[in-house]
Amino acid sequence: MTLMTSDTAAPTTRWEPGRRFLLRAAGLPVESVRGLRCAGTRRWADQVLDGEERLTEGGAALSDLLHGLVEAADATGGDARRALLTLRRQVYNNRLPADPGAAVRLVGALDEAAGARTAAWLDDRAAHARLLAEGPALLAGELRSARAELRRALSRDRLRLGLLLASPTLDGRLDGYLRDTSPEPGKRMRKIERSALTYLYRTACKTSPFSTLTAVAAGTFEDGPADGTARDTPALRIDGEWRSQVRLNVVALGRLADLIMADPVRRQDLPVVLSPGWGRDEDRIRYVRQWVTTGDDSAAVTFDAVRDRLFYLRNSGTLERLLAFFGSHDRPRHRDLVARLRAEHGADEAECERYAAALLQLGMVQVPGLRTDVHSPDPLGSFQQALRALAAPWADAVADALDGPAACLAAYPAAPLAERRTLLHTLREQLLDVQRDLGAQAPALPQTLLYEDVSAGDDVTAPGGLLAGETGRSLRAVEGILPMFDITLPQRITLHGFFTARYGRGGRCDDLLGLVHDFHEDFFDQYVSFTAKRTAFDETGRYVPEENWLGQSALRTLDDARRHFATGMARLWEEHGTADEIHLPDGLLTSVADQLAPLASDFVPQSHHLQVARPGPDRPGEPLVVLNRSYGGLAFPFSRFTHVYDTPGADGPGLSARLREELRERQPEGAVFAELTGGQITSNLNLHGRLTDFQIVCPGETSTVPEADRLHLDDLYLEHDEATDRLVLRSRRLDREVVPVYLGYLVPVALPEIPRTLLLLSPSTMTPTDLWGGVPESPSVDGVTRRPRVRHGDVVVSRRSWTADAAALPVREPGTDASGWFLQWRRWRRAHGLPDQVFATTLRDGRRALGAKPLYVDFDSPLSLTAFDALVDREPGTTVVLREMLPAEDGLHLTSDEGHHVAELAVETFTSRSRTEDGPTCPN
Repeated sequence: MTLMTSDTAAPTTRWEPGRRFLLRAAGLPVESVRGLRCAGTRRWADQVLDGEERLTEGGAALSDLLHGLVEAADATGGDARRALLTLRRQVYNNRLPADPGAAVRLVGALDEAAGARTAAWLDDRAAHARLLAEGPALLAGELRSARAELRRALSRDRLRLGLLLASPTLDGRLDGYLRDTSPEPGKRMRKIERSALTYLYRTACKTSPFSTLTAVAAGTFEDGPADGTARDTPALRIDGEWRSQVRLNVVALGRLADLIMADPVRRQDLPVVLSPGWGRDEDRIRYVRQWVTTGDDSAAVTFDAVRDRLFYLRNSGTLERLLAFFGSHDRPRHRDLVARLRAEHGADEAECERYAAALLQLGMVQVPGLRTDVHSPDPLGSFQQALRALAAPWADAVADALDGPAACLAAYPAAPLAERRTLLHTLREQLLDVQRDLGAQAPALPQTLLYEDVSAGDDVTAPGGLLAGETGRSLRAVEGILPMFDITLPQRITLHGFFTARYGRGGRCDDLLGLVHDFHEDFFDQYVSFTAKRTAFDETGRYVPEENWLGQSALRTLDDARRHFATGMARLWEEHGTADEIHLPDGLLTSVADQLAPLASDFVPQSHHLQVARPGPDRPGEPLVVLNRSYGGLAFPFSRFTHVYDTPGADGPGLSARLREELRERQPEGAVFAELTGGQITSNLNLHGRLTDFQIVCPGETSTVPEADRLHLDDLYLEHDEATDRLVLRSRRLDREVVPVYLGYLVPVALPEIPRTLLLLSPSTMTPTDLWGGVPESPSVDGVTRRPRVRHGDVVVSRRSWTADAAALPVREPGTDASGWFLQWRRWRRAHGLPDQVFATTLRDGRRALGAKPLYVDFDSPLSLTAFDALVDREPGTTVVLREMLPAEDGLHLTSDEGHHVAELAVETFTSRSRTEDGPTCPN
């Protein structure tokens, strides 16, 4: 399903955009941050800088004129020469002399016209000094107004409700800041101010869904004309009440399950099963053992990491009889296992308990009942049901104790801020009490205890022309080069090579578990360790080929395509690098796409995050569609938010059911979609509705879908299709091709080994797009380099950007007042041609810090610059990348009664190719 690598005939191709989209809307209108700007001080700074430029230019000319009078000054004798040279130096350096009148008289005595020019320049310079002196008072007054506006913005419900979950510590301190109305806040209050300001900018200027900071809205494209473009798309609008959905962080449930299983008494009542997917291998028992690494509870986002490996236990009489015992009993309880061991061996209970506990520790025996299912609409409620199903007094007591947290969750969405604080506190204390009751000596919970998603509607519509016509053509052309950036493609090619080397062309593997184990043990783990150290381009800008241990032509094809694109970009840079915008020509995109075509799958579902930039006074011309990021995979824009639109009792099917039906229609001919869940990963990022008819159940995993819908790994086999040079996953029971689908939001590298390997057979891709790889930097100007905007048609693939050494940024020297420091920033911005608003990302040794997010920076706001300056590490090796805000404020696409909102559309496209005469792979 995933790979075509041979020299086969050019496929017939069909491309179409999906009908659905997910709108991501900033929680506050962008107007919320305008009051933080100091417009008067900005005008003052611009006047000062204009004056500086005028005085510098005039001073240079006057300095040359004064130089011509040195000889005349010599003739007068006395100190005239020295005084004239001193004045010339002061004029050249744009400084006023101590006695301007004496300076005018000195020059006038030598040359009357020169004296008049000197007097004019000195008058201009004196006026400039008076203008400079106006800055401190002007800024102080505007800062008072800006801080008052900041306090009003920070008091808005949507920010406060989101901040309560994003940073409870800051929320607890913010009321003190809001009450402090002093003209100049103290050091502690300024620190709170900077932190709060970053959250305000996140709420008004970005689109990362989290609580009320950014809402989502489900939408559909109307039927539109085939020749539509972005210019045909009117503004979208959201109004009305926003609806909240909350869920407990499922990591907290994992902590409770761990405590229960660690208790020798309570675990007696737990149903146990053999590790799913176990098998015999001569005189050994083979199964998948999983190791769970507990996440960092102090982190804002945490999850438990799971590793899995094929594991063997030497068979013995005891183990053989236990296998028979499990085969004849349906989910016996732990106490039944211990009793069986006692009856069989006559050993004391403690010894039998140790043996049973060892089987649990080794993972040969598992307790699946308390695991969170990825499809559970209510994980806490499911956990309570599982406890009550045990019919044990202690389990009923724990389930009853969780009624309190469940009530907190139920009350939370409609509660105001103060009540939400109380509910969160109560929720945490009650969960800690449950842990204590279960024997925890040092109970602990993750910092983020509750996740909230907010819907701004489920019936938003947009004209279908947005992705039709010229815009669609441009987007499709860009998609043709995306495989070049896919970080999983070399791994897919490598798996293909490993398989054909071991099983031959047209070969078949019936033991997928053994294949995965051998692939990692014999090859892949070492391959990954080598490729992790690879940089795509060396220090000279020369492309570094992929590791190609198996000598595969497909990897050489990928290398050639990357070299070809880098050469084309370097040529464009050489010819147009000084422009603000570079256009990717059709020829370059087509030639690269043609090179990559043999590596393409026959079914490519693609997700894009787009922003529409409408024309405005600051950016006249045609509308643009800005491509923020792209992923390969099915239903990725929607999966994490299905619970928001699967409300029980609602009229008609929920979003999950509708998506499932639509995905069924997207299945390639002769194939079915089957979900890979990622096993025991405990993260809310992986919770979603059921969107596929089938689910692949890997060894060591359990499933809650009906048995008929489960595809166990031993039912699947992998074969090489010589006609298309593809690796095809098939089900014996269904006698159909199986397309693995991953619907979670955790990056695939965080998944256990088996599902991560099977994903190499799926349409999932990761394409971080770097158009500038291998292209020389622009000449550095005072430590700053620049890149122009890159677009194809009306699709922007890369925004304008500037990269600065951290040491090159303005520094507030001792004794510099606030207006002087603000003036430094305005001077720096003007010198390098930056727009007034940008997003800044800090890099350390060329890499972005883990979890670091782009920060909105407003050069019109001293408050914004103060917050930015505090976050910049000025150590050697630190650089800052600043990218234009596009769409800018005057080009925003989404409106509400409150104003204009920064917004992003998550959309899907589908490409289907066929290598036969029967037409595209997918049905019409």
